[in-house]
Amino acid sequence: MSDILTQELKRGSPIQVFYSGNNKSFPTISHAKGLYMWDTDNKKYFDASSGPVATNLGHGNSNVLEAMKLQSEKVCFASYSVFENEPNKILAKNLVKLAGPNYDQAFIVSGGSEAIESAFKLAKQYAESIGQPNRSKILSRSASYHGSTLGAFAASGDPQTEKMFSSMAKLMPKVKTPFSYRLPNNHDVDSYARECLKDLEDTIIEEGAESILAFIVESVGGLATGGLVAPNFYYSAIREICSKYRILLIFDDVMAGAGRTGTFLSAEHWPDANPDLVVLAKGVSAGYTPLGVVLAPNRIVQEIAKSGGFLHGHTYVANPLSCAIANAVITEMIEQNLIKNAAKIGKYLKTELIKLAHESLIIGDVRGKGLLLAIEIVKDKHTKDILSYDARAVYRLLEIGVEEGLLLYTRKTSEGVYGEWLMITPALTITKHQVDELILLLTEVIKRFEKELKDGGFLNTSEE
Repeated sequence: MSDILTQELKRGSPIQVFYSGNNKSFPTISHAKGLYMWDTDNKKYFDASSGPVATNLGHGNSNVLEAMKLQSEKVCFASYSVFENEPNKILAKNLVKLAGPNYDQAFIVSGGSEAIESAFKLAKQYAESIGQPNRSKILSRSASYHGSTLGAFAASGDPQTEKMFSSMAKLMPKVKTPFSYRLPNNHDVDSYARECLKDLEDTIIEEGAESILAFIVESVGGLATGGLVAPNFYYSAIREICSKYRILLIFDDVMAGAGRTGTFLSAEHWPDANPDLVVLAKGVSAGYTPLGVVLAPNRIVQEIAKSGGFLHGHTYVANPLSCAIANAVITEMIEQNLIKNAAKIGKYLKTELIKLAHESLIIGDVRGKGLLLAIEIVKDKHTKDILSYDARAVYRLLEIGVEEGLLLYTRKTSEGVYGEWLMITPALTITKHQVDELILLLTEVIKRFEKELKDGGFLNTSEE
């Protein structure tokens, strides 16, 4: 437990009082610029993860801050039930232009979980409006993560949170995830992906195709699967299966969207996949304001509008301040050519991580696309065994990272049953020189942890 939790709880403590899993209290943030952050003791940190894969532009972007100032001087909030606002109009046009011809409208909310909930309700109301009222089930994969609200949680595949909250929600059916590193016996990557596709279709038939509303996937895995990318044929195949049974396909691009994988939408890597709805968040506003988006085609929106309108909303939907900030973020992304930078520098970073993995005793795998990357931590690279719970692997790596001035993003999702990993997801502004700096810091963190593992008897020195 952190120091703050070992003391008598004081009223008005920081939010960390609600959490555990860290041996030391956190430093207090002072200021940040670009990829770097400083605490109140003036210690400098390299942010290797963009926070929780959010600050795509880095910190302190002057153009975004100026847009924030200008809009706040005009109006920060105006209810969508009374007013339209120009920043909302501009943002919607910018988003659908970047998204391409498959999407016509953008429903703007306050974050990823809200956007997922909005996509589910949009899908349900669309089914009702076209005479398919029995469709209500959301298929998803286990493991997966789609948000922390109860609806989003119900469609996420995480055994740990299911134990805690399942009595409060109707859990949705889950299908197999096409893992690429730790595979069942008698399977390679392609054969297991085909097994997962068979499981998807079998589940649809077993549940009753007429009851299935949508299938949601993280096309490039976030924290739940650590940068997982399936074989290319998997994406076109899930599109074909969903079309066959008239099921909507939703891509959760909360992490993978907004340029992070080297394209604005992750689906651009697999043009045959063409999801019906796409959910964005995080990188669209780059940490400068809370914001999430559902991209939808007119064929869905028009049916809902004709049926009386969307029966859903949030207080801060499409508020002018957040929309103005997101417009400035998107403008910076385009003018600085950051999507191409994510693709180019992402390849270099992945190559350097692979080199580090070859030198390391505990990095078993490197995966991902663009600047959405992850390294998997193992006890034995040959057997792919996971380190014991007592090793506190990802938590200890995070702690050592803070000590060394490197900020990492990790959590032992699904109680570690699928493995454990570190997300390596720096801002899209990162340069080759900064990649080299990141690798040096990460190398030191890994070496320190390996020594601790040896000293603690968690690794055999003969493995060197």
